[in-house]
Amino acid sequence: MSNSEEIPSRLEGKNIARVVCCILGLGSLVAWNAMLTITDYYYQVFPKYHPSRVLTIVYQLVANVFISTLAYKEAKLNTRFRNILGYSIYTAGTFCLIILDLASHGSGSVGAYVVLCLIVALFGLADAFVQGGMVGDLSFMCPEFIQAFMGGLGIAGALTSGLRLITKAIFDKSSDGLRKGALLFIGIATLIELGCLILYVTVFAKLPIVKYYRSKAGKEGAKSVAADLAAAGLQEQAQQVQQMDETKIIRLTKKQLLRQNIDHGMNIFMIYVVTLSIFPGFLYENTGEHRLGDWYAPVLIAMYNGWDSIARFIPSIKILAMESRKWITGCVIARFLLVPAFYFTAKYADQGWMIFLTSFLGLSNGYLTVCIFSIAPKGYNGPESNALGNLLCVFLLGGIFAGVCLGWLWLIGNGSF
Repeated sequence: MSNSEEIPSRLEGKNIARVVCCILGLGSLVAWNAMLTITDYYYQVFPKYHPSRVLTIVYQLVANVFISTLAYKEAKLNTRFRNILGYSIYTAGTFCLIILDLASHGSGSVGAYVVLCLIVALFGLADAFVQGGMVGDLSFMCPEFIQAFMGGLGIAGALTSGLRLITKAIFDKSSDGLRKGALLFIGIATLIELGCLILYVTVFAKLPIVKYYRSKAGKEGAKSVAADLAAAGLQEQAQQVQQMDETKIIRLTKKQLLRQNIDHGMNIFMIYVVTLSIFPGFLYENTGEHRLGDWYAPVLIAMYNGWDSIARFIPSIKILAMESRKWITGCVIARFLLVPAFYFTAKYADQGWMIFLTSFLGLSNGYLTVCIFSIAPKGYNGPESNALGNLLCVFLLGGIFAGVCLGWLWLIGNGSF
């Protein structure tokens, strides 16, 4: 940047970029949230296989293996190719869900369940590509972009839950209504994924403010942005980035970044350990029978997703953003009280208290997540922010996987596995 007068023109399109980031966040999670939200259908088709728990473990196991590998190699990866591949896998995977159901005629055979698990594994692979790639990319841009992307993740849950309730209501009385609603739902998710793929390929890289931040990161030694710079028409700068001498790039190592941000990493990990030990498995299998009947679990999922989505936009209001690392850690530790709270509520209280607790689970999850991802990259250059964003995603997915595994403990004393 040669002079301060260049800043206004280069920062054009900030609001458009925030909207695009939000939509891309939606696309990075809508496929998996679609799977979670139609789990009531999969419980009907595969009643003996604990689909909400098994599919989540398959998804997270694959995602964790690949995100760890990608985070280790992030500095040498082509971020553009990584994200395009991820959104492409999401699009193909959701379409394959429709093909699988039509081909199997909604049967609950072992073969169909195995194929379903393989498709879910592809979603885990796509998550590793997209989430780490996008978070790392946005971490060296302005905080509003990462907030918008994280907000999109929350909207994915709220949107899928809302659509699920609508499709369930429409097809509730019809023959094979649950299946029809699920197929319509997956079809909508496929179109959303395709739209996100097109948006990322054709629009995002060419936004002036995005070009500015990537150009700045490239000058600081971030080779992962070279392909994006070329796609934006900055061919000369892309070549300069690729030819840059790595020995002259000044950046902290991953070990140093981890040491400085271990509290952020562990907080993210603990947030999702608590959340995923309860959501969605406990809400589907351990909350008993209530007046809402088969609407009960979808309503709980909708309440979680709705409040999680709202909470992710709260930190964008500066006065409401929590920036104290000590306060964040205190709140994260306090969330462990939700585990006994859910246990006793499911055992002794009515559905109103369970809905309240589920809403608070979503509210605290979304708010604390965005607070951490917003403040963590501050003070670091482009390559360091990219690396830190990828590292935090490793902790996030690790927490999700640990939470899912711990969620199986709810089954102790509740019948056979």
